[in-house]
Amino acid sequence: MIQSATGLILRRRPLTETSLIVHWLTPDFGRIATVAKGAQRPKSPFLGKLDVFYVADFSFSRSRRSDLHVLREVSLRELHPALRQNLARLRQATYATALVEQATETETPLPVVYDLMLRFLKHLREHPAGPPAVFAFELKLLHELGLEPGRETARLSAGAQRISQVLAQGGWAEIARLRLAAAQFTELREFLHHFLVFHLGRLPKNRTAALAMED
Repeated sequence: MIQSATGLILRRRPLTETSLIVHWLTPDFGRIATVAKGAQRPKSPFLGKLDVFYVADFSFSRSRRSDLHVLREVSLRELHPALRQNLARLRQATYATALVEQATETETPLPVVYDLMLRFLKHLREHPAGPPAVFAFELKLLHELGLEPGRETARLSAGAQRISQVLAQGGWAEIARLRLAAAQFTELREFLHHFLVFHLGRLPKNRTAALAMED
C-alpha cells in the first residue's frame, strides 16, 4: 500500500553501496524508517533530496513484514541550510533529534512533537544558538509528553523558577531574548538533567556539547 506524508529527516545511513535508510519524523505516522533504493546513484531521482533536517513531501510503500518501508517519491519543502553553516546550531539540532528519538515510540502519530521540532529548527535558523533554546526545547517536549516538571520546580531558586516558566510557556521570540546568569545556567542544567534521566532513563551523549556551544 502506497501512502503519502510530510516529514522531517532525522537521520540517514547507508544500507548498501547505493541505497540509504532514511529516518523521518512525521505528524501523521510518527517516526518511520524508509529505504531509498539506489539513492546514491548518479542518476537517482533521490539525489540531493535526502539530507538531515530536510523537510519534504514523500510517498512510501508500507511493508507488511517489517518497520522498514520503501521510499517512492520525494518533493523538498525546506532545506534549513543555516544549520549546516554553524556548528553550534547543528549540535543543538542534532541533540533535539536524539532526544525526540529517545523519548518517543516509532509509528505513533506525533503532530505536536513534529510541530515543536520545526519551530525549534526555525528558531535556530533565525537566532544565535544558546543554552536557553535547549532548555526550552526540553521543557516543551516534556510538556507534550505529559512529563513536565510541576511541584519539582520548587527546588529551584526563585529566579530560576521564573526563567523555567518562560522557557516552558513562552514563545520562541521571547526565549531568544533571555540571558542566563552563570548560576542560573548551572541550576537549570542540573535540574533538567536529573529530571530527564529520571523519566527517560538516560540522556543523549551530545547534550553537553549542545549546551556548551554558542554562536
